[in-house]
Amino acid sequence: MGEAERGDSAPRIYVSYFCANGHETRQAFAVGADYPREWDCPRCGLPANTDSENPPPPPHILPYKTHLAYVKERRTDGEAQDILTEALDDLRARRAAGEAIY
Repeated sequence: MGEAERGDSAPRIYVSYFCANGHETRQAFAVGADYPREWDCPRCGLPANTDSENPPPPPHILPYKTHLAYVKERRTDGEAQDILTEALDDLRARRAAGEAIY
């Protein structure tokens, strides 16, 4: 299949995008179409824009928090010790009553 069967392709404009790592990405858009001011870099995934001198900074990503980190935000050390003591007392009472605990 050639252009004769599909028709002529639309005229294109190539826009260069630059990321903070120095990568350049060229994307083709139809002439007259609005093109985005930012584009994700396909090499590193950082945001890129059309200004080669001032690419957008990498986004600030918060580190992953564990369940324990969230619990420590809600409880003081004293409260945690009280909860642990209560749970251990309950466990010891269940074992003393002969309950099977796994």
